[in-house]
Amino acid sequence: MTPPWSAARAHQSRVGRVRHAGATPAIAWKDAAMTSLITPDALAAELAGPQQPVLLDASFNLTGITGRELYAVAHLPGAQFVDVDVDLADPPGAGGRHPLPDLARLQRTLRRLGLSDDSAVVVYDQGSGMGSARAWWLLTYIGLAGVRVLDGGLALWQREGHPVTDEVPGPVAAGGIVIRPGALPLLDAEAAARVAEGGLLLDARAAERFEGRVEPIDPVAGHIPGAVNAPLAEFTDADGRLLDKEALHAYFAGLGVFEHAEVAAYCGSGITAARLALALRQIGVTAGVYAGSWSEWITDPGRPVATGS
Repeated sequence: MTPPWSAARAHQSRVGRVRHAGATPAIAWKDAAMTSLITPDALAAELAGPQQPVLLDASFNLTGITGRELYAVAHLPGAQFVDVDVDLADPPGAGGRHPLPDLARLQRTLRRLGLSDDSAVVVYDQGSGMGSARAWWLLTYIGLAGVRVLDGGLALWQREGHPVTDEVPGPVAAGGIVIRPGALPLLDAEAAARVAEGGLLLDARAAERFEGRVEPIDPVAGHIPGAVNAPLAEFTDADGRLLDKEALHAYFAGLGVFEHAEVAAYCGSGITAARLALALRQIGVTAGVYAGSWSEWITDPGRPVATGS
């Protein structure tokens, strides 16, 4: 049987044809040290050392004040702003509200930010984890190894007494990164439907949106038939931080994550799905991401829609 990830191979650009990983089974939690997070104190220590990581501010809001405006008020010293809506996504359309960016354009953006193939990168946002998760997932997907997310974002960084600034760093030397997509499994609508039928497709939206009781953003309410609800609020705390590994393991085990060979995530437009994938990563599970998510699913009226729990 063709792995469900293979259907996503249609995503390509001038960089070259995308190659996607085969289906990666959900594995038991064996490595308690596995993490893609870095604490504020640990990041401060690295920034004081000889090998400083590249800092990317991915502050993001669906509505209201923009990430760029938030960055202008305060950011980590030396951090460069990366726009989730512009740099890490293409314009809304048939691919959903946050389709993946053209990879040739993304490569130019990352080179402008100074990234090379061996760059150590730390991404962060204001603290919600939304923009930073999208940046983490996308940069990891295109081949950067060891991308980390600042746990708690700017909010925790400040609470723990670390400095911020409103000074924008000057231009950096251009990097030479060559994008090699496919390091993480990417799904299209057909692949997502197959995982929902034969594996475990997790929907990160709030229960009322999943059940179709309310839909404040997209024109159609409901969820992909066969999907299981895993609301963001159930695997994060009141500050938006991911729960600790023990709590994450217990929560996702309760949803059956360790009982399925194929696990994938989706949400409204692919942003919260990346946050869900990051949470699963902390317990040793590499989940596929349906990047188009619900906002792309409903562009085809022939696709089925489910409601209720």
